[in-house]
Amino acid sequence: MQLHAFLLAALSTAVLGAPAKLVTRTARTTAPAGCLTVGSSGKYSTIGAALTALGSSSAAACIYVASGTYEEQLTINYAGALTLYGETTYEESYKENTVTITHTISSPEAGSLDASATVNVVADGFKMHNINVVNGYGKGAQAVALVANADKLGFYACQFSGYQDTLYAKSGTQYYANSRIEGAVDYIFGAASAWFNNCDIVSNGPGAITASSRQTTTDTTWYALDRCNIKAASSAVLDSTVYLGRPWRGLARVIYQNSNLGSIVNAKGWTTLAEGATPLYYEYNNSGAGSDTSAREYETPISAAVTKDTVLGSDYADWIESGY
Repeated sequence: MQLHAFLLAALSTAVLGAPAKLVTRTARTTAPAGCLTVGSSGKYSTIGAALTALGSSSAAACIYVASGTYEEQLTINYAGALTLYGETTYEESYKENTVTITHTISSPEAGSLDASATVNVVADGFKMHNINVVNGYGKGAQAVALVANADKLGFYACQFSGYQDTLYAKSGTQYYANSRIEGAVDYIFGAASAWFNNCDIVSNGPGAITASSRQTTTDTTWYALDRCNIKAASSAVLDSTVYLGRPWRGLARVIYQNSNLGSIVNAKGWTTLAEGATPLYYEYNNSGAGSDTSAREYETPISAAVTKDTVLGSDYADWIESGY
């Protein structure tokens, strides 16, 4: 694939430089102007060191990470708008990612779900592009890859891998696009209002995909999976062994729409968790071997797809990356 030159938007006057906008999404094999650099010939050898270098500034900033595996556990708490870019030959897909952040610890060992996370985001407005985040613990206990615990977060062409509780979409509004999320048990869970756009949702064992913790009727949050592919990580995951979700709290709300539901999806679709739960589980305009809703349980009818305005707020276009 021919690599096009980056066309950069005007830089901010901030000390560290604003994240540069790329007009075309073809490759990112050099750092956008103004970014701190990590790995290879970069200034910092670890992502953690670059985060520390940002200090207490609240200026818009970016960090560019060169190809490699970074064995780190990170907390993103920068006060300004921060973008983390991973080196890639094709920005639009996770399949060409060359940067992995990995850590291995379970929640019981760490002391909490948040403490087990490989990456814990508590900074509003954070964005991540083309980076893989792994918790390598595997079966046996909750072990989080990403905690997303802030507002207006964007994850583009990323991968999140674990087994139980991979992605803790904990609070705020969040947008995941062209990404891959892998796990087995409750591997997308929490109380955020999150939109998953054109993502691969990949089960590596039997269990439920989502575990929403919405618990009041006034809570406006949703998990919306739109144009996603629900499939198995390998042939070892048997047909009909995966549920679309179960309620972590009593009023869970999840919709799968315009998506392909593979044969791993159980005919009942949904299952139980929280005692006395009355979840709102929706499916609209899906296809695939697992999309037949005639035997579904706990499902609520819906006559149209949910919109980004409903899930992310009317200002969503101001903070999500256009084109994803």
